[in-house]
Amino acid sequence: MQRRSFLKSGLFTAGALTLASGGSSAGNSFSEGKVFHLDYAPHEGMFTHSSGKDFIDQIKYMHDLGFRSIEDNGMTGRTPDMQARIGDTLAKLGMRMGVFVVPKGGNGANTLAAKKKEHVDIFLDGCRKSVEVAKRCNAKWVTVVPGDFEKSLPLAIQTANVIEALRRGAEIFEPHGIVMVLEPLSDTPDLFLRYSTQTYEICKAVDSPSCKILYDAYHMQKNEGNLIKNLEMCWDEIPYIQVGDNPGRKEPTTGEVNYKNVFKFLYYKGYKGIVGMEHGISKPGKEGEERLVQAYREVDSFV
Repeated sequence: MQRRSFLKSGLFTAGALTLASGGSSAGNSFSEGKVFHLDYAPHEGMFTHSSGKDFIDQIKYMHDLGFRSIEDNGMTGRTPDMQARIGDTLAKLGMRMGVFVVPKGGNGANTLAAKKKEHVDIFLDGCRKSVEVAKRCNAKWVTVVPGDFEKSLPLAIQTANVIEALRRGAEIFEPHGIVMVLEPLSDTPDLFLRYSTQTYEICKAVDSPSCKILYDAYHMQKNEGNLIKNLEMCWDEIPYIQVGDNPGRKEPTTGEVNYKNVFKFLYYKGYKGIVGMEHGISKPGKEGEERLVQAYREVDSFV
């Protein structure tokens, strides 16, 4: 049986998956195996207590649970051999690789807003290195943060500096079909990129298929709220979404965000991208991992 046609039914069990793929079964009461309506992407460490510390084993276990993508922010820090092993494993399982972070991609004091040659050079070098990493692990999206405000310059000049640097980064990614997704954050008020509409304006100005928005609902709930309305306004520039409930940055259902409604909006809007699970787990141990899956089953039950 072909894996792709098998997955389309969305109704198989973890045990049936084991027979079809030769992979490991999740083998416990919460491993329903049913493919989710949206493409939620766990990351390393989310199922250590159930599948062990080896990341390849964790990926297989995630697949058995019904997940079809992963994220790995620190992919560039892995050995080339491990990057390739991850890519090969995902390909065999019919899974997608989500975002990883461009090394020194403008974070913090290395800001693109200042138009300093040394900062831009670091960013562009990170873009070139990311192309090679993406080839090994079959990645199509990479995360970029422009860095902090350059408070000695007017905001409009900073914005123009960021746009100019991002255009140069986009030129590196475009021939390879890789999209750098800009992530507005809430971690500190010093960060230049903080709002979805601000990011939308910058993407329109860069005007490249390789420069889009990473809409992280956790950060946007903290910075601006009104999630569904802002998703709607910025929709044509959003190929990638991440989530985490607020307060606490744990799994959906643990905070104030009505993720069932948010995911329902995404589904009926026709969103086919990844929904990255960039958050922690509210309970420790295997119980927490069990609760994590239950939470996603709950908020994914909008159809």
